[in-house]
Amino acid sequence: MFERIGYTWQLMRASWAVLKQDKMLLLFPLLSALCCGLVVASFVVPLFFWSLWMPPARQAGAVHQVLYYGMWFAFYLVNYSVITFFNTGIVSCAVANLSGGKATFGDGMRAALDRWPQILGWALLSASVGLVLKLIEDKASKVGAIVAGLLGVAFTVASCMVIPVLVMERKGPIGALTESTKLLKKTWGEQLVGHFSFSSMFALLGLPAFVLVVVSVCLIAGFHTGGMWVLGLAVFVLAMLYLITLSLVQSAMKAIFQAALYLYAKTGTAPEGFSGTVMQGAIRVK
Repeated sequence: MFERIGYTWQLMRASWAVLKQDKMLLLFPLLSALCCGLVVASFVVPLFFWSLWMPPARQAGAVHQVLYYGMWFAFYLVNYSVITFFNTGIVSCAVANLSGGKATFGDGMRAALDRWPQILGWALLSASVGLVLKLIEDKASKVGAIVAGLLGVAFTVASCMVIPVLVMERKGPIGALTESTKLLKKTWGEQLVGHFSFSSMFALLGLPAFVLVVVSVCLIAGFHTGGMWVLGLAVFVLAMLYLITLSLVQSAMKAIFQAALYLYAKTGTAPEGFSGTVMQGAIRVK
């Protein structure tokens, strides 16, 4: 456990060092979040207008079933297209920077636009998988939720390096997924059971924001007038800004790590700033 924590910290430091040298990489997750917010907002109205926010009952008509799952498929498709587009841009820049080059924000956007057919293909596959998992979860209650969760984890692991493959090899969705799985097995063996994530460490880093939220609520609730109420509101805004910044940094560092992981799996040599030993321990095996 402590060894994995050490690996996590070292990989975060290496990814952070790359991000510090090129802070414009933060623009990609920022734009992705803004566009995803617009996507969600655009689907909220029809979901509520047609009462499609809840799974249809078993006795619901075929039209309602088609509308419900069709709407969710459309949402998955648009959302995954946005996420994959900006992830392609940042991974393209990260691969260039880790390979000794210097990519600009414009270079990343051009790389993403140039790979739009592959991006759309991957979004279609991801949306299809997402819809199948939702069908399993909706139709089989608690057991379905467990099965869908396990299948979702397996798909996430297998697709760990899909975006770098799209960037570097321009393969279609099936080819990119196959290559990602092949690279994982070649580098970390057949007994692959999990993949590296910054989530736990960033959850700990997010704790100060939740403390600030509690403080702000106490200030606002206890002092309805005067400067303390204003102070509570200011503390709350500060907490939200901190969480947003932390989320953007996490997204950027994850993309940098994916690029480093791909280069290590493809060449057998860790990029500058990353330890080969740590990279080998980044993926958990049985």
